Amino acid sequence: MQNIIVVVPCYNEAERFNAQRFVSAAQADPSLSFLLVDDGSTDATRAILERASQQLPAQIQALGLAQNSGKAEAVRRGLQAAFERAPAVVAYFDADLATPLEELAPMRALLEERPELHAVLGSRVGLLGRDVVRTPTRHYLGRIFASVASVLLDLNVYDTQCGAKLFRNTPAVREIFAEPFHVSWTFDVEVLARLAKLARDGTVAPLARSAMEYPLRRWRDVSGSKLEPSAALKAGSELATLWYRYGRK
Repeated sequence: MQNIIVVVPCYNEAERFNAQRFVSAAQADPSLSFLLVDDGSTDATRAILERASQQLPAQIQALGLAQNSGKAEAVRRGLQAAFERAPAVVAYFDADLATPLEELAPMRALLEERPELHAVLGSRVGLLGRDVVRTPTRHYLGRIFASVASVLLDLNVYDTQCGAKLFRNTPAVREIFAEPFHVSWTFDVEVLARLAKLARDGTVAPLARSAMEYPLRRWRDVSGSKLEPSAALKAGSELATLWYRYGRK
């Protein structure tokens, strides 16, 4: 397998971060590394991440941000640090591992099998034979959000917000993460919008060929989510911002 660095953004995760799952995954696969990004946590998160890195320093590193900048910037800063180490593939996964690390292998395989792909996106689809468990409220709000995002930005995507995404380390992908995002909670959509813009400019193949959604075999809601009730209003405002910047006029 090609070398991969997985960025894991963390903010006040001391109560639910399972360091051993990351250590075990790295020990089982020498081509896999993790970059654990502490986004200015106010609890013991940074110490936990540093202890994990000490267990397997060749494959697990901790990056501490001086202040809380939000998940979007933590992911971007982590990926920029990962790019410097020149892996073939980079990724970001949520710290709660709602998407289990076992999903990395089939997603990586898609990038190896299809050289035209720049991105493989985890997608939470409740199919027969798949163990995808979401609360009804989250499921239906997610469907509404993804549908609106698809229409506004001309993106044929089922699940924009899944926290499991892999990217080939190409100049186009590095360009996507070169500048800070204009939104925070919906930055996953801006990632796709930037890739779609590169496709329209001819830098990469059309989005239908340069990106692919992978229906996860397993995904579980994890208690302790930082999603607040005001997120729906914020998401609507951010989608308007993205439409203004990236929507076809």
